[in-house]
Amino acid sequence: MLSNLFLTKNQKLVKKWKKEHELMVEQAHKVIAEYVKNNHSAAKANLRALGGIAADHLTNEDIEFYKLTKDPERNDAATVQQVAEFQDSFKDVKHVLMKFLAKYGKDDAVLDEAFFDTFNSIVDILAERIEFEESKLYFRMSLG
Repeated sequence: MLSNLFLTKNQKLVKKWKKEHELMVEQAHKVIAEYVKNNHSAAKANLRALGGIAADHLTNEDIEFYKLTKDPERNDAATVQQVAEFQDSFKDVKHVLMKFLAKYGKDDAVLDEAFFDTFNSIVDILAERIEFEESKLYFRMSLG
């Protein structure tokens, strides 16, 4: 607990965002498990929970990345470049993710095979993005 007192703002953000990544992964696994058990109402509830976590996480990241790139005390050229690359490469995926979550989170949405195949593809892409964020971008942010 006391160790949190000595973390920089960037380190606190990284810690928070990693925890959110864990929560998103847990929710994705719950969606898959419930879908496989043919419990589509529970799968949809977990999908909505995932959507809430993802929306908050992505919004917070966008705001904090913007503030980071504008704050000379908390950034360097390499961090600014990696943030820009990440945002450029992730914007289409982010849009597809949010559209997918909104579509299938509706009460009348049908969770069929197409849903499941697409969801698994999205989960694979998100796993890659999380790995990139945590190993490259978050690592760089944790240094300062």
